[in-house]
Amino acid sequence: QVQLVESGGGLVQPGGSLRLSCAASGFTLDYYAIGWFRQAPGKEREGVSCINNFDGTTYYRDSVKGRFTISRDKAKNTVYLQMNSLKPEDPAVYYCAADHRPAGLGAGWYKYEYDYWGQGTQVTVSS
Repeated sequence: QVQLVESGGGLVQPGGSLRLSCAASGFTLDYYAIGWFRQAPGKEREGVSCINNFDGTTYYRDSVKGRFTISRDKAKNTVYLQMNSLKPEDPAVYYCAADHRPAGLGAGWYKYEYDYWGQGTQVTVSS
């Protein structure tokens, strides 16, 4: 009943763009901080970006600042990750996750245990 579903992954050339979607069902997404994570083959999962509940504060890992943008559409109960200027090091399975902490998350957003996780969507960057 409670689900997060990622979509929008695919194959793009270096320097290309892709928009990932994280659609929530069974709960109101606006009450949750939403984080984007990624995991490449042979590597551990790492935080990419996060948008806080209520105040909408956003966070990004240094390597994607200026290239990726996270946003929330309350009417569609969906969070997006716009990825521009994709690089060869960006390919991975991207996951979205939701956290219900009332006070939201801070600078350590990527270190928390989130309540719900999606199944992931594959992003491939190749010429």
